[in-house]
Amino acid sequence: MTRTKRVRKPRSWQSDEPAKTRVKMTRERRRALLHDAGDLIWRSRKRLLLGFPLMFISRLAGIVLPWTTKILIDDVIGKGRHQLLWMLAAVAGLAALVDAVSSFALSQLLGIAAQRSITDLRKRIQQHLQRLPIRYFDSTKTGSLVSRVMNDAEGVRNLVGTGLVQLFGGLITAVLAIGILFYLSARLASIIFGVLFCFTFILYWAFKTLRPMFRRRSEINAHVLGRLSEGLSGIRVVKAYRAERHEARVFAEGAHDLFRNVLGTMTTVSGVGALSSILVGIVGIAVLTVGGREVISGHMTIGGLISFTLYLGLVVAPVVQIVSIGSQLSEAFAGLERMREILAETTEDAADAEKSHIADVRGSVEFRDVSFEYAAGTPVLRGVSFVAPAGTSTALVGPSGSGKSTLISLIAAFHRPTTGMVLVDGIDLAGFRLQDYRRHLGMVPQDSFLFAGTIDENIALGNPRATTDEIRKAAGIAHVDEFAESFAEGYRTVVGERGVKLSGGQKQRVAIARAIVADPRILILDEATSSLDSESEALIQDGLNVLMQGRTSFVIAHRLSTIRKADQILVLEEGQIVERGTHDQLIAAAGRYRSLYEKQYGVVVNRFINPGEEVHDFQSLPKSADGSTSRG
Repeated sequence: MTRTKRVRKPRSWQSDEPAKTRVKMTRERRRALLHDAGDLIWRSRKRLLLGFPLMFISRLAGIVLPWTTKILIDDVIGKGRHQLLWMLAAVAGLAALVDAVSSFALSQLLGIAAQRSITDLRKRIQQHLQRLPIRYFDSTKTGSLVSRVMNDAEGVRNLVGTGLVQLFGGLITAVLAIGILFYLSARLASIIFGVLFCFTFILYWAFKTLRPMFRRRSEINAHVLGRLSEGLSGIRVVKAYRAERHEARVFAEGAHDLFRNVLGTMTTVSGVGALSSILVGIVGIAVLTVGGREVISGHMTIGGLISFTLYLGLVVAPVVQIVSIGSQLSEAFAGLERMREILAETTEDAADAEKSHIADVRGSVEFRDVSFEYAAGTPVLRGVSFVAPAGTSTALVGPSGSGKSTLISLIAAFHRPTTGMVLVDGIDLAGFRLQDYRRHLGMVPQDSFLFAGTIDENIALGNPRATTDEIRKAAGIAHVDEFAESFAEGYRTVVGERGVKLSGGQKQRVAIARAIVADPRILILDEATSSLDSESEALIQDGLNVLMQGRTSFVIAHRLSTIRKADQILVLEEGQIVERGTHDQLIAAAGRYRSLYEKQYGVVVNRFINPGEEVHDFQSLPKSADGSTSRG
């Protein structure tokens, strides 16, 4: 009997991103990572330069107490020099006070430096993310990006905070203590130093193992966070389809994968800790046997042995501390490496500095033999050419997947043509600075996105410098005032995340008001009235007609009755323009547009339109190809 090999399916919460990012640490990547770490440290150099003297003072104060113990036992007690007792107590007290004050100042100084660096890094990544092209966000989960901005940045605190300084401070203390140990007993110190030297190989193995584990943890955490964010954002769909159990299972898979990663990390850290304890035990045995024999033979005093033991603690403690600090630094480098991947992405405005400033845009748009592909070899637009003179309206019609939204995204400069040119006022759009161009662009997308602020704030997003009167005027044109003034807080009403407290039609009106207050030269309406009832649509259509006057407008509409007044209508199929003309011209041509209109008219008559509405469109239609007259 032949057993078939079972292929393990990828977990539903995972994407292929982790597989792509788990690459070997090459010399070039290591050099780049160290450069980033050095740059981060250099930005905090002033505070770090203040921190190192404080750390040095603190460490010097810390090595005073073991030496006073030797004097106490050998001189004060052993030789009866009792007059030294109060002086030793004063010295020990002063050293403790200096140690406490310098440690407090060091923690405050480096803590502020760390948090400032984290804040600056988060702002830098967030600003860089916003400048990345749309295609990057199309292939990356939002939760994953949030994790990189917030969680990965948090890990670097150990590079510019107490972690790095404590590491150096521990090493300095250890070096000073080792010097004193050799002074007290060169033979015993040589044996102990040889044992501790073996610990460096253990640390090398630990750091080499932990860095990829921390990196993998960040990846898992980012994907789990992304999937959780999706589930909560779509909670209505989850509840409607009773998918709570499915979502719980998907999240549990990710949480358990994260748990297994944490267990692996803990095992490695615990293993290093156990080996550290073994080495400390060996050192203790060496002190007992060799140190005892040294005292018995008279080569070492009892006070010297006790002092040796205390100084030995100052050597062993940093070594053990390195395990904890080293894991923190490994986590910091893993986060820094993931953030570097984002910062290495080319922004969409990377070449804008080399372009000339263009202050004004009239709004003439021309597509010249434009083709576009999301994936190589799969064209979405093919050889599209048309001219939209400034101040005219162009409607885009066609079945789903015909390329309407892609064409709009090219006008908005969200993507660049694969071949051909998009020209604005006769200038290649690629020659514009994006900020210059988009300053004259307004857009009402099909899925109106509102932020969790007030109605006023969401409208003002179109023009942050707009006055209250301008906002109210735009709201009036879009009929936002009809529902905003009915709220207790009026325009200061908080709409909730994604505008959840408003209906679909209300959100669409706010989005339209946002575009109105922006006062654009080029206006894009992607199903701008799709979420409105017939009465609201008629009211808003009047406002949109006023808004579109004198502006170059592009309208995507599945309700063909809303685009009858367009200056030109482009009919798209499979990424090509198959028909173009005005509404009357295309109806008279009895082609694809008329076919779409007749089919929709039939649906509308049966479901939505009152008897007699829009029948005038069909009363004088020419005969179809089969000789019959269309409905009417």
